[in-house]
Parts: sequence; structure tokens; C-alpha cells
Amino acid sequence: ANFRCNVARTPEAALECFKEKHHDLVIIDHRHSRYFDAESLCREVLLIYFYLNGFVDLFGVCCCRPDREEASVMPLIKSGFNRRYVENANMMACYNELLQLERGEVLAQFKLRACNAIFTALEQSQEAIEITNEDQVIQYVNPAYESIMGYQQGELIGKEITEVPKSEKNKPDLLETINSCIRKGKEWQGIYYAKKKNGDSVQQNVKITPVIGQGGKHKDRRKGSLDVRSTTSRGSDGSSQRRHSSMARIHSMTIEAPITKVINIINAAQESSPMPVAEALDRVLEILRTTELYSPQLGTKEEDPHTNDLVGGLMTDGLRRLSGNEYIFAAKQPHLPSHLAMPLSLNDIPPHVAQTMENEDSWDFDIFNLETACLKRPLTYLGLKIFSRFGVCEFLSCPEATLRSWLQGIEANYHSTNSYHNSSHAADVLHATAYFLCKERIDEVAALIAATVHDVDHPGRTNSFLCNAGSELAILYNDTAVLESHHAALAFQITTRDDKCNIFRNMERNEYRTLRQAIIDMVLATEMTKHFEHVNKFVNSINKPLAALEENGRSLSRESVKGILTSPDNRILVKRMLIKCADISNPCRPLELCIEWAGRISEEYFAQTDEEKRQSLPVVMPVFDRNTCSIPKSQISFIDYFITDMFDAWDAFADLPNLMQHLDNNFKYWKGLDERKLHSLRPPPE
Repeated sequence: ANFRCNVARTPEAALECFKEKHHDLVIIDHRHSRYFDAESLCREVLLIYFYLNGFVDLFGVCCCRPDREEASVMPLIKSGFNRRYVENANMMACYNELLQLERGEVLAQFKLRACNAIFTALEQSQEAIEITNEDQVIQYVNPAYESIMGYQQGELIGKEITEVPKSEKNKPDLLETINSCIRKGKEWQGIYYAKKKNGDSVQQNVKITPVIGQGGKHKDRRKGSLDVRSTTSRGSDGSSQRRHSSMARIHSMTIEAPITKVINIINAAQESSPMPVAEALDRVLEILRTTELYSPQLGTKEEDPHTNDLVGGLMTDGLRRLSGNEYIFAAKQPHLPSHLAMPLSLNDIPPHVAQTMENEDSWDFDIFNLETACLKRPLTYLGLKIFSRFGVCEFLSCPEATLRSWLQGIEANYHSTNSYHNSSHAADVLHATAYFLCKERIDEVAALIAATVHDVDHPGRTNSFLCNAGSELAILYNDTAVLESHHAALAFQITTRDDKCNIFRNMERNEYRTLRQAIIDMVLATEMTKHFEHVNKFVNSINKPLAALEENGRSLSRESVKGILTSPDNRILVKRMLIKCADISNPCRPLELCIEWAGRISEEYFAQTDEEKRQSLPVVMPVFDRNTCSIPKSQISFIDYFITDMFDAWDAFADLPNLMQHLDNNFKYWKGLDERKLHSLRPPPE
């Protein structure tokens, strides 16, 4: 039956085993009763359980030989057993009994254990909650309800809802509409006026949910089995089953989220709609109530394994499987190599390095030439030039020496051993960010700093890996945006730890807080779990309004565009989209650069898969097995699923025909390799 079990041969061994394992089901074989006292052993087990948990909900079974005369089960009940099972030579009968124990009583005990936690949650909820039984008698109200409505629990519990004063502001037929929904087993949600104890009416958004549960007592009449609880339950007829419901009424104050307003409007429209429309609106409500409003639905794993693995690896936080292995990854003290201890000046950049940066304002700039020329320190050199071009020191009121020290400190905390997430990737993202800022100059300093620090101290492993491995960072950040939270936090720790590299030291407090929030928001936007949310919000709030201006025959004047872009919410969307596009722009680079980046990210994923197998962790991206992976297929899936729609939207906003041409060329290149059934980065030599 796939149970995890332990077998003990003596009472002493059984007690020791139970102390260690805390089993949910204990079966005592008492067919040879002269060797030990089953009732005493049961009492000792229960004492241990009570000592460990403070309550008893253990399920115990005593197995006995058949008696000539049916013996009373009362001694077994008094000693703590829940059930007696008579010896049966039929294996299937024993197997069936075990399954029924699990599906019935043991599962019920699991649910009961959750009750304390559930009521603790209800007590601490800020929503007002009222629970009634099927006869509409109030059974429970939480402290938030008492606070909002002005009643005490003792004034309400045991009263029928009809006894509690109602507000006259509700429509006469509203209660009948609500009761009609409940009778059909449907949830009702809408605006309801409640009357407080002091007589005031308060408008609330109310959700009423009918909860159906299994009630009554039931006695099994299986041969050889006697249900101890059924035979001793008072008032049970041993055969009937009764269904009864309770209603949980959840009140919110008048502050409503936009999605709640939408749902309320649809609910109201349903009441006067013909059946086909009402059913269609039901489907709309189901979709709106999901937590994944922006994530497209994938095909099956078999239909598209590469896309499924990419989504699983990049857009989830791991499988939460318990493991004895822990991946230790904690923030280190910033490290500055000795040969970088003296900050260099922009004027001191060696000529051969400066030569590689002559075209850094071009999209076709080759970051790998710079990486080679400066011995894998491209972020400091490129950062000095780009930050100087955008006047960052002037904006921050900081000396150039401070900026140089800061760039070196940040670069020293990128891992040069990572094949992809190293300072070359950070420099590449900084370059793309600067290029985009020339198209749309918006919060330039925040964007450049965010690009520089967005992957600092990246371990070369995904969030899913860290969560599955139980890493210190995953624990610290509660398995949510683990790496992105760490990058942002560590960047500010490095910056503010030493005045020599604190580029924010001379900023006014409020300006610093505004800049800090913008940087953090942009770094967190690089986390992939909200990829589609960011893209769709950008399309709906930026692309479509701008397109509507053109369609209506209005030219895109500076004033009309400004009206859309000056909204604080829309400015945030643009900044998020900018850094997201910069972060994963590799497929839009010239072909040779695209191929190099594809090889590097694939190698990093291969290394993760190797380590997952070594540590017996869940393999979150199985297609990235270095022995079987098709790199062209993985690139095609990545472009199809993540890149195309995002860059179509960004191109419509920022006008980037050269990037879109590169994207088209690169996609055709990977398609060509895949059609030839090649798995490598390049075709074999002719």
C-alpha cells in the first residue's frame, strides 16, 4: 500500500521506535497474548504521544484471534484502542482493511490536526468572518468581526441570523437572491449593507460560501471487523449518513481591489442575463479568480519538453521536496583582488582596452572582445565609460574615485567561475540598458545602477535549485524571488558598508529613498515568475493606448505621449520592461554573440543538472542533460515562449528594427540546425 512502516518485535523496541518516528497508525499483534499485555502497551504509547503533542489523535488497532464467543471491546476502548481486527488468513481482506483505515479514520485524524491551525488563522485574519450552521445559527465570529461590527462573541453565538438586526439599505430581494445561490451550492459575492451594534449601516464587500461536509455516524459491517467508535457512539443508528452544510461569511471593508470590482460587476450582470451568457460569465469568473492571470497555458510535457522545462526551471520556486542535502550559499564579504586595490581612472584605461570600447554605443558592440582585453573585468571598464557618458557622478554628487571603487567592489562579487552569470553578463546587460536609454531616457541613473548589480553574487544556479536544496538564501527569503532579493540586498550592503565606495553618500535622504526603491523594483523585475505579468501590463497600459492614438488619427505628439508616460505606474512598467529586455536580449544580438551566449547558458544549466543528480535533488530542467540536450531546440523554445512577444512590444514602443532583424536571423539559424537534427551550437565543418 506504499506505507512507510517499522516493525518492532518487543514492547520495548516498539516504544523506542515510536518515540523516534511518531507514527500515525499503530497496529499491535495480540494473537499470542501470553507474551505481553497489549492494553498496557497501548496506554504507554498514548502517554508518549500526549507528552510529545499535548493531545491524542493517534489511531491504534489491536489484532486478535477469533474467540468462540464474541468478547466485549470495552477493555480495548478503555486502554486507548480505536479498533479491533480479528485474524484473517485472506491477504486481500487484510490489505483492504489497511486501505480503509487510511482513507477513513487516519485521514480524518489528519484533518482534525489542522483545526487548531485553521482557527488560529481565522482569529488572526483581518477580514471579518462569521460561520453559521445549516439552520443559519451563528457558530463562530472572529475578533475582526467583533471589532468591525461592535458585537462580542457571546452576544452572537447560538443566535439565528434573523435575530441580528439588518440594514434597511439592502434591496428587498437581495436576501432571497443570496439564499437562492446558497441553496444551489453556489458562492455569492457582492455589496451588502450590514448593521453594526450601534445602529450604523456599513457598506461591505461580502462573500458567502456554502461549505458541504460529511456528517453523522456510520458503522462498517465488514466480516471480521468491528468499528469501535460506531458501536459506542451515542445517538447513532449505525447506518444513516447525513449531509449538512455551514456558511462562512467573509466581510471586507469598503476598500476594494480593482479585480473585486470587476467580479462584482460580472456577478450583477449575471442576474439579468440569459442562461448561455450567465454560463459564459461563470467561465470568465473562474479565469479571473485564478492566481495565474498572466501565464499562458502550456501544452503537455510530451508535446513540448523544452518549453516545459524552461518554464519549470525559470518560473517556479522549486519542488519543495525535503532533502538531506543542503546547498550552502550565503552572502560573502565583498572581495577586492589585490591588483584592483587602487582605483583606475577613465583616462588610465589601457589603449588596447579603450580600443575595444570605441563602438560601445552601437548595438553590435562585442562584449567578448572587451572581456578578453581586460582579463575578465569588463564591468569596471565599461561601467566607467557608460556612467561617464550619462553623467552619473554629477547626478549622485559623488567623486569619480568613489564610482570607480564601487564598480570594482560590485564586479569583485560576481563569480568569474560561472559560465554565464558572471560580470561579462552584467556588463552586457549594462550595455543594452544604456542603448535602450538612448531611445527612451527615463530614470537613467536607477536603470544603469540596477543593470550593474542585477545578478551580483549569482551562484550559477536557478531559484528552483536553491529552494530544492534548502539553501540558506532560500530559507532567508522564504523561497520567493530568492536570488533577485539577494542581488538587491547585497548591492546596497556593499555600497553602504564603506564610504570609499558609497556612491549614495552625498544624496539627500528623500532622493536616496526614491532612487533605492527604483533600483530594487527593477532588479526584482528580472525574476521570471512574473514575466508575463510585466509584459502584458506593458502591452495593455503602454502599447495599446499609444496605438489607439494613431488609429484615431491623432499624431503621436509630445503632449499625447507624455500624457501616457508621465503616469507613475506607467513609468514603473517602462523601467521594468527596459531591464527585462536588457537582461535576456541575447537572442537579439548579432549571430556570433548570440551563439556564444547560448553556449554559456547551456553549460551553466548542464552543470546544475549534473549537481542535482549528484545530490539526489529534483532535476528541474531534465532536457538540459549535457549528453542528450538539443541546444537549438532549447533556443527555439526560449525565443518562442519568452522573447518574441516581449520584444515585439518593446520594439513597438522603442523602435528597434535592427534588434528585430537579428532576432529573425537567429531564430532561422536555430531552426536550420534543428531541421538537420543537430544538437550542437554550430553545424559540423563542411
